[in-house]
Amino acid sequence: MRVLHIGKYFPPFAGGMEHFLADLLPALNAQGVEAAALVHHERSGWRGARPTAPDDPPVYRAPTYGRLLYAPISPAFPRWIDRLIGEFKPDLLHLHLPNTSAFWALALPAARRLPWVVHWHSDVVASTLDRRLSLAYGLYRPFEQRLLARAQQIIATSPPYLESSPALAPWRERCVVIPLGLDPARIPDPDATSRAQAEALWKAVTPSQGHARRPWRILAIGRLTYYKGHEVLIRAAVELPEAGVLIVGAGDLADSLRGSIDALGLTGRVRLAGHQPGPVLNALLASCDLLCLPSIERTEAFGLVQLEAMRFGKPVVVSDIPGSGTGWVVHQAGNGLTVPPGDPGALATAIDGLRRDPEQAQRLGQTGARALETRFSIARIAEQIAQLYTEHDPRHLNPRSPQDRHSATLSGEGR
Repeated sequence: MRVLHIGKYFPPFAGGMEHFLADLLPALNAQGVEAAALVHHERSGWRGARPTAPDDPPVYRAPTYGRLLYAPISPAFPRWIDRLIGEFKPDLLHLHLPNTSAFWALALPAARRLPWVVHWHSDVVASTLDRRLSLAYGLYRPFEQRLLARAQQIIATSPPYLESSPALAPWRERCVVIPLGLDPARIPDPDATSRAQAEALWKAVTPSQGHARRPWRILAIGRLTYYKGHEVLIRAAVELPEAGVLIVGAGDLADSLRGSIDALGLTGRVRLAGHQPGPVLNALLASCDLLCLPSIERTEAFGLVQLEAMRFGKPVVVSDIPGSGTGWVVHQAGNGLTVPPGDPGALATAIDGLRRDPEQAQRLGQTGARALETRFSIARIAEQIAQLYTEHDPRHLNPRSPQDRHSATLSGEGR
């Protein structure tokens, strides 16, 4: 069976959706599914990119011309979809949303002839933090709903997100929950050079005077954007004099966050480390004491970085955002503590509690490592997705009884 994934970006672009797709393609191949992906090029320009070497991942990158409200601008994307359907001849399309370019499937006859699976990574939240998104969603929603109406199956990444999503509410009978997964082999043990680079970054954050020389190491990873809650972590650090905080990522809030660090007198204890290459990021995960995910809005739908922390047996402190899967992952994996979103005091209390109880911190980290093997491995997730594909493989659909045809109607087949 051949499946064409329509995604937003692909590594080296850094993001949870992107790393999940990179792990998923080879895992599906191991399940007997020949999978390829069409995404946007991570660099602006008129040229796209195709796999050329035999060992290149089967990923095609359409040319882009920047972004508008977090959405890639790619006029050539529909032409690339049409051409790739003709070349690759997929049996099914797997559309990863949110992604405005996926809407082109509604207009292309070649795409409409195929069954679709929609992977619902997150709602486009009508944000109270970025009001531009609230206005833009009025234009986005009609296309979103038309695409969902056409889908045979919709994958949500957690029960809380499915239950709380207004966009998915009309289509819940055709939704299935399959969490995100991770391939531990993608994250190797850090080499000596990467460890040295990570140690240099940690040495740049020191505890307050009068405390131990080696700070308790708190790591946060994510784009410096409106919903990630880094401001909350910075304010919590005021109450954590024995901790050093590294925030890894780039984004439009870098100057604002740097100003908060200076205004709160945290220079030297909290540092924005900017974008870091993968090997250094892995070394930071391996050498931290705790990973913090302080996000404050449902745009943070799952938090794949939690699974990366599980790879190294690290405990987490995570915002339990109502209607999001962030806290659900912690409750399922037993890998850390949850706190109310946007509450610096509660965040500081949870972090300091684990610092004061290293046995609990170690126990939570080890429990998370086991959960990665048993619940969130990419092999397990790919097996579930491959099984879902077979239910909608047009090559294998046989005549059905009236009862079977009724079930197919509820799941969206035949639309």
